[in-house]
Amino acid sequence: MIEIGVQSKNVVFDDNPAEGFKMLHDAGFTCCDFSLNEYLLNTDLYNYNVNSFFKKSDAELENYFTPHRDGAKAAGIRINQMHMPYPTFIPGAPKEQNDFLWNEVAPKSMRICKLMDCHNIVIHGLKLKRHYGTEAAEWTKTEEFIRSIAPMAKEMDITICMENLYNGLGNHLVEGPCCDASKAVERIERINDDYGAEVLGFCFDTGHANLVGIDFEDFLGKLGPHLKVLHIHDNDGAADLHQLPFTFAKTRENLPSTDWNGFIKALKKISFDQVLSFETAPVLTTFPDEMKLQTLSFINQIGKYFKEQIIKSPII
Repeated sequence: MIEIGVQSKNVVFDDNPAEGFKMLHDAGFTCCDFSLNEYLLNTDLYNYNVNSFFKKSDAELENYFTPHRDGAKAAGIRINQMHMPYPTFIPGAPKEQNDFLWNEVAPKSMRICKLMDCHNIVIHGLKLKRHYGTEAAEWTKTEEFIRSIAPMAKEMDITICMENLYNGLGNHLVEGPCCDASKAVERIERINDDYGAEVLGFCFDTGHANLVGIDFEDFLGKLGPHLKVLHIHDNDGAADLHQLPFTFAKTRENLPSTDWNGFIKALKKISFDQVLSFETAPVLTTFPDEMKLQTLSFINQIGKYFKEQIIKSPII
């Protein structure tokens, strides 16, 4: 059964997580994407600034996040996915930092995911093509990282979900890791066969796909059952804005800049029955704080529209 979810970011706060989860429930959501990446920001990591949050012991982290888990359950919210802090490896960064990200942050993230009764954790593939010379070499390092946590994923019944990304080249945005659906499927199936479990799946990000001109219908059709989670948001085709679907137009006739019809058609064709999850946290700081509940409710209404279109009679 298709459900609707949204990020915890800008809604669920550490001082009273139960209040935030209740707001998600009141806005009509049943699922949540827990923003674990907010505890170790990528903007800091690229500047070689690592805070002490993930230096906590497993027991300390369990104590820290138990109120979040309990608050979600009390509100009737299922944490269906969370986002691991990223990147997990930065070329040129101090070895101590990369070792900490790989050997401490990643496995601790997996244990937090298990604590939260969450079965999907999203990772970013390593952006290494310009440093290593080829996409194949870039993937080899990403696969090494995936395999470092895959045994935990199998034991904990968690699927690691790699995400289609973009990259910057001069003043242009170009395809980043995981933008080839056929390669993604081959890699997912090979690794899952090796472990005899669904340790690897895919997170399709609509905003990233729009930035680099990915054909939604073709890409999602190739992914099929390997699509486990979604990041739904919109942009103008030029910047990763994480705004509401249907926000941007590409013509005076107001045709949307993002192919939402192709998105719906593809999800219908592959019989998608998971969570329509919105990665729209910046919208909540665009609108006044007093309108947060109404804004969340509107996001939920967009999710209901998508759901209705997916489950209705086939598109001719």
